[in-house]
Amino acid sequence: MKVYIGQIKPTLGNVEKNLNMMLEVIDKAIAEKNDIVVFPELSLTGYSLEDIVFDVAIKEVPSVLLEKSKEIGIIFGAVELGEEEYPYNTAYYLEDGKVVHKHRKVYLPTYGAYQEGRNFMAGDKVRAFDTKFGRLGILICEDVWHQSTQYILAQDGAKYVFILFNSPAVVGKRKEELSEGWKTIIKTNSLLNGVYSVAVNRVGVEDGTAFFGNSFVVAPNGEIVAEGEYLKEDSFTCELREEEIRRARFKAPMFKTENLNLTKKEIERIENKRFQ
Repeated sequence: MKVYIGQIKPTLGNVEKNLNMMLEVIDKAIAEKNDIVVFPELSLTGYSLEDIVFDVAIKEVPSVLLEKSKEIGIIFGAVELGEEEYPYNTAYYLEDGKVVHKHRKVYLPTYGAYQEGRNFMAGDKVRAFDTKFGRLGILICEDVWHQSTQYILAQDGAKYVFILFNSPAVVGKRKEELSEGWKTIIKTNSLLNGVYSVAVNRVGVEDGTAFFGNSFVVAPNGEIVAEGEYLKEDSFTCELREEEIRRARFKAPMFKTENLNLTKKEIERIENKRFQ
């Protein structure tokens, strides 16, 4: 499977401009015969939305994206206007002119400079899904910092996990340090679960916050096999090979020997004890 990573610079609140930017990247991905193109979290809207959340929310995926998905699988982020007019931070997977899957961000950071819990409803599902390229999973930003999410996706059969995020640069850190935490947890989970992880960050500046980019792909042996530039737009292709998943799971069979019944039993015990 050939995946095209679109590390773009969305403009805050300008859905039309962002959509056109995405279409340019999609056309390049199609021309280079990729199978899937993936964009960052909230790629259609920008991140620091605050009081314009409802202005940029969508109920339906733009028809031009559905049409393009007849030529290539598309993963992108947007504000979804869901049930009872509630907004969600959502990632979509489009294929063959249809919405095959959508993941609503489960863990909404609401601390420091982050106010997502005030702007969005939280999702309540973490599910793998089938595509013509294999079984995939999608997570959004803080979702990946909770160990359970990647574990659930792997146990649900996902072999390829796509992580859409918007992570800012930190003053005083060298550029190589900016993605250190992300790479540590994603490499670890790829190794433990024997999956490919495709992590896509954005670039650009919003309200004084700079996003650092450096999107990357981790193989199922825990090694980074491709990565993008820091602090500037960058698009690149990476080939994901299913035989590498089989090889990694044979050499490090933690996934195969995982005792799901034990995990379920102990989680239920902890939950019952906590709420006694």
